[in-house]
This record gives sequence, structure tokens and C-alpha cells, in this order.
Amino acid sequence: MAHSLSQLISNASRMDDYDPDAMPVEKARLFIKQFLNPVDETEVLPIRESIGRILASNILSSINVPNYDNSAMDGYAFNAADININQTTKLIIIGTVLAGKTFDKKVALGQCVRIMTGGMMPEGTDTVVMQERIKVDGDYITFTETPKPKMNVRYAGEDLQVGQSVLTTGHLMQAADLGLTASLGISEIKVYRRLKVAFFSTGDELASLGENLKIGQVYDSNRYTLYGMLSRLGIEIIDMGAISDDPELLECTLLSAAKQADVVITSGGVSVGEADYMKLLLAKHGQVMFWKISMKPGRPLAYGKVDNAHYFGLPGNPVAVMVTFYQFVREALLVLMGQTNPAPLPIFNVICTENIRKQTGRTEFQRGILFSDTDGTWKVKPTGAQGSAILSSMSLANCFIVLDEAVGNLDAGSLVAVQVLHGMV
Repeated sequence: MAHSLSQLISNASRMDDYDPDAMPVEKARLFIKQFLNPVDETEVLPIRESIGRILASNILSSINVPNYDNSAMDGYAFNAADININQTTKLIIIGTVLAGKTFDKKVALGQCVRIMTGGMMPEGTDTVVMQERIKVDGDYITFTETPKPKMNVRYAGEDLQVGQSVLTTGHLMQAADLGLTASLGISEIKVYRRLKVAFFSTGDELASLGENLKIGQVYDSNRYTLYGMLSRLGIEIIDMGAISDDPELLECTLLSAAKQADVVITSGGVSVGEADYMKLLLAKHGQVMFWKISMKPGRPLAYGKVDNAHYFGLPGNPVAVMVTFYQFVREALLVLMGQTNPAPLPIFNVICTENIRKQTGRTEFQRGILFSDTDGTWKVKPTGAQGSAILSSMSLANCFIVLDEAVGNLDAGSLVAVQVLHGMV
């Protein structure tokens, strides 16, 4: 049963299976998904500019693709009725068909034409034999092995037929879709406008690049990893900077971000024991839920609305920022962009070559290196230390080793689930 954000915040104890102090990963995903409202404004773009954008209307085929029967091979076109099972059939060559050209004569029995890949099948022909499967003797060919009737022919409408739905509203445009759309003669398509996402880091301990570090300070890395992940999604990015724990400055930045963007993402300020400025501001200006997710890294997470903008409050530790983005924010952004039911990231099982230490009762996303062993099987090994502040573990990793709540310590040789990082955004 779906609830409004205000109901969930004010009456959390009355919601079935809702526990903000021990929220399972999948349950948190489902709670977020029910409150997402995609953008509805659209624009028309040339197809080359549509990569990574979401279709706002169906694309229908106005032609057959291909629009004529043509050869799939370089070879010789003839009528299948000429095939002689004893392979002694001799056909006379009466012409040549090049791609993009027509052949005006009808090909009779006992005749054939030389044809190039993509060449239009002449009248009277229905089969193409590869040039490697014939022997040429002057103006005649004979088969070196018996061809199958109607082989090596691409028929009109074999790929797409007139009136067929090709791509539907909510589809994420990818490289193949550009070529597919172009094959229909379509040069422009309607897409949803770019989603606008504003983000900033919080904390007095953060120093910007170019500044000298003071005692107790660290350089702000989270804005750079967030920028990198967001830039892969084809959205409009608004970097609000690193904001100190100053109530007035935080309030001004939060409200400015919510005014400019569809989504606001912050890192830091949502953990137990941190300064309460962000929590007070979010309570004042929005409807925000704070959860302790049963996961590692990334236990603290906040989600809700600030004015009309969706809000995600991520932890401050660098690895936790990336893990929570991949597991919660990425899919939510795709939905808000207009994509219909984004496919879940694929998870598959491989052998882990090293021991793994883990507590039961929570889901862990350990950083791993997926590799092909000498015997050709895929295996995985942890990157090493798995602390949530060890950002180098994310640079080394090409996958997450996903260990659910029921999994405890594992011995080397155990099967584990992995989620490939490359291509996730």
C-alpha cells in the first residue's frame, strides 16, 4: 500500500514493515520508488543529440526494413527450383547486381546473376549461394556443395514492418537506437528534458582543491565522485560546492539548490552524532525520512522532498557515498528522467578466491576485482581493506561483491554474487 511522505513521516509506527532503524536495502528501494514523479516537459532533438536521453513518444516504422528482398552474401542468385541434389546443376550467368542497383530482366530457370551483399534480388530468384560454394567455368557456375533453398536472403520487413512499434515512450536511447531510428529515415525525436540535479558536500572539515590543508581537514573528494557518476547519466549538473557547518549558509544553499533543480543530493550531515544543522533544516523546509539501512558501507541515508525537489542525503564517507548512489540514487534518477521500469543491475555468481569476513544481519557491498582465471572461468577477489573511507578500493574495483543479510564469514572457493561496476552509469 502506498503512503504519502507526510503520512510516512508522521505515522511511521503505523506503517506495515517500516523500521527506520533497520531498513533492509530492497525495502528502502521500494519505499523511494513509490514517491518518484518523472519529469513531463519535452523537447525535440536531432537523433545524434539524443544518446542517453529518454523517449517521450513512441517511434513507429513508416517503412519496411529492409524495404526490398536483398542478398546477405556476395554470391550468385538463382531460383531454388534449379537445385539438383546430385550437385551437377550448371547455371549460366546472365548479369551482375550491385548494392543499390536493380536488375531489369527476369531470371529464368537455368540462369543466375552475380550479386553483391545488399543487392536487390532480381525477379525469378529466391536463393543465394556463396561465391565460396561454387565453381566458375566461363559463363557458367556449378555448385561445389548443395545449397539450401532460399538461403542467404534478407526479406523485406524482416527487421521491421510498416506500422510496427520500434521504440516506446520511456526508452533510454543508446547507440544502436540511433542507427535504428536513422534506418527509418527519422532525423528528429521527442525526448524528456534533462533532469536537473544539484549537489553539495557539508562539513567544516572539508577543504577545496587548491587550498592548504589545516589540521583536522581533508580535501572534499565526494563532489568529484558524485560529479563523475552523475555525468554518465546525461543530466544537467549543478555543483553547489563544499558548505561549512554554518546554519545560515547551509539553509541558503539548500533552498537555492531546491529552487534550481529537480533533485538535491548532499553528502554528510545525516549520521548519528553529526551536527544537527542539516536535519533541522530538512525538517523545517521539507519532508524527509532518515533511515539506518541494514548495509555496509552506507548505513545512514535520508530521502524525501525539499519544496518540490527530491532529496537524497548520503553519508559522508567517500566509499559510502558511491555505494549508496549506485544502490539507491542511480535507479531513482533514471525513473525521474522518464525511463520506464529501469532494468535492475545484473547480479551473477562466481567463485571467490579469498576468505571473506562478514557479520550476518546486514547486506554488504565489498569491493572486488572480477577476473578471468587461466582456465577461462570468471572469479573474484576482494580489493583488500574494505573501510568506508578507503576510496582507493573503489578505484581498484570493477565490481561489488554483494553479500546479503543471511551471509556470514566465507571460505575461499565459495560462490558469491557480484555486481559489475563498469557501465552501471
